[in-house]
Parts: sequence; structure tokens; C-alpha cells
Amino acid sequence: MAAAIPERPAPADASRLLDSLTTSVLLASAAGDLLYLNASAENLLGISAQRAVGLPLRHVLESDEGLAELISRAGDSGDSFARREIRLLTSQGPLVVDCRVTPVHEGDRRSPLLVELHDAAPRVRIRRDSMLRAQRNVTRQMIRQLAHEIKNPLGGLRGAAQLLERALPDPELVEYTQVIISEADRLKSLVDDLLGPGRMPERQMLNLHELLQHVYRLTLAEAPPGVTVLRDYDPSLPQLALDRTQMIQAVLNLAKNALEAVGATGTIIFRTRARSNVTLGGIRHRLVASIEIEDDGPGISEELQETIFYPLVTGREAGTGLGLPLAQELVNRHGGLIEFDSRPGRTVFRLGLPLQENRDER
Repeated sequence: MAAAIPERPAPADASRLLDSLTTSVLLASAAGDLLYLNASAENLLGISAQRAVGLPLRHVLESDEGLAELISRAGDSGDSFARREIRLLTSQGPLVVDCRVTPVHEGDRRSPLLVELHDAAPRVRIRRDSMLRAQRNVTRQMIRQLAHEIKNPLGGLRGAAQLLERALPDPELVEYTQVIISEADRLKSLVDDLLGPGRMPERQMLNLHELLQHVYRLTLAEAPPGVTVLRDYDPSLPQLALDRTQMIQAVLNLAKNALEAVGATGTIIFRTRARSNVTLGGIRHRLVASIEIEDDGPGISEELQETIFYPLVTGREAGTGLGLPLAQELVNRHGGLIEFDSRPGRTVFRLGLPLQENRDER
């Protein structure tokens, strides 16, 4: 007896099957209109199928040129194309995804297009975490070398200037030795800033928002009249064991960085959130307190993004390049990490601090 041929799944069955996938799947017409998206795509993009179906795909998947090029190539050639780490803009914020676009009928330029999206954020976050840890190690090595090459000779330079000052026959020449002493002290202060506070955190249970309010008031006092400073706090965050002085310095450095970025006009937002399953310094934490400092300045140039936490790296003529490395070092001492996302018009520095001891080694 011949085996029974399985029936073709009904549309409703196919829809239920696609909804069970963890991969985000979208279907678009050859004209570029969205025909379908599964439940995973709804969750990833933060939009319902009822609202999205019928809209142009480019409106649902706002992106850089990478995605538009991928869809265009697949539609024109009838072949499948893929690209890693495309940045999308959604109602829930920016996303980084791996994308594959496949014509439903291969070789047919009029075929509908199947778009598969995989959330690349975990991989990107782990890679960035490794990069930041490597930067921290290089930073510490650079600091030790700078301290050895600069700070030691400065003591001799200053001492020689003081001896010279006592031996000068003309009191008017003292002005020049004072310049030498003053510049030596300035360079010593610069090296001390590079080294940062050497002590380990003196922790006490603190209300995170009380600490942020202090920095908020300082920022508000320094902000030009055209700069708006806003707050968006999550009141559910519990108290944390922190060194108040060190954490204020770390957050203040980020806030000053935002002030410099926006210039005379712009908006800065202080935000707190609880984030789950976050890797900080190679340790995966189930729950993390996130302090975000957002500004609408021009963003960090691509050539600086890989080295922004190195000492003396800055994109501004008047900048010292010390604020971010010092902030990162202070946060690292609390088991935390500073990350950032930046594009023109929106830069967010996220300071992550473990909320509880439950953690998994990576």
C-alpha cells in the first residue's frame, strides 16, 4: 500500500509554525510592502503585525544603507544575500541584527522576499566587553609607563628650579623659575589625574538616585541657557553598595562629556533602568543597574570609537582625554563597566553596576 502523501500545511498552520520560531521572520512583496511578520519579529521590533502589515518595509525596518542595499540586491537578482550586524532603529531603540534576504521563488525578480533577522546584540556586547577589558589593561600599562617616564624627572626638574631660584642675583629672574616650578606642578597634576584615586572603594549602602541628583544639580549649574537637562528614573532600583565619592566622580565625568558634546544648545538625559542578563567584565549578571547619560550632540567619530577609553584620546581641541578612562577605572573597581552607543544626534553612555551576587562566569 502506497504511503500517504502529507497534505500541504494550511496558511493558519504555517503561521503557527512560524510564530513558534525564535528567528524573526518577515515577508515583503516585490514592491516592498510588508505582508507578514511572526511573533518573534513583533517582539524584536516592538511593533504588532496588525499595525505593520501593509506598510512599506523600509518604514518598519528603519536602517542604514546596509539593509536597503541587501533587499535591493536580492530583489534585482533573485538570489539570497546576507549581512552581519546591521543597525536598525525601532520604537524600542537601536538594534543590531544579522540579516538574510531570500526570494521565495529563487531566480524570480518579482518574487516576494523573505527577511530573516537574528539579534546580534549578545555577540556584539560580548565582543565589546572583551575590547573594553583589553583597553583597561592597556590603559593601566600606559599609565605605569607615563608615571615612570614623566613623574620621576619632574621632581628633579622642580628641585633644580628651586635651587636656581635661591642662587639668582637678580630678583626679577625669579619670575622665570616660578614658571618652571608652576609647569612642573601642572604636569605632576596631569599624571596624578591619569593615575586616578589609588584607593579601593569604601562602600556603603546608597540610594542611586540621591547620588545622581547631586550630579544632576552640578550639571544643571554648568549647563548653558540653551541646554535642557532631563531626568528619567526607575524608582524600583534598590540601594547599592558604592563608594559615594568615586561614583559621583565617574558619573560627573560622563555628564561633563555630554555637556561638551551638546555645546550651547541641546538636551541631556539622566536615565536609570534595571537590565537583565548582562555581561560585565567577563561575568554574566542576572540583574544590573544601568545609569545612562544621553545627549543629542554630533556623536563620536568612528575613528575614535575603538579607542575612546584610552588616556589622552579626545576628539576636542580643549579636551584632555582623561575623563572617560578615569570614569571607566572607577566603575571597574565596583565590578561594573561603561559602554556606549553613538551616532549623530544620539550618544548614550551606559554605566552598568551589578545589583546582586547571582552571577555566572563566562
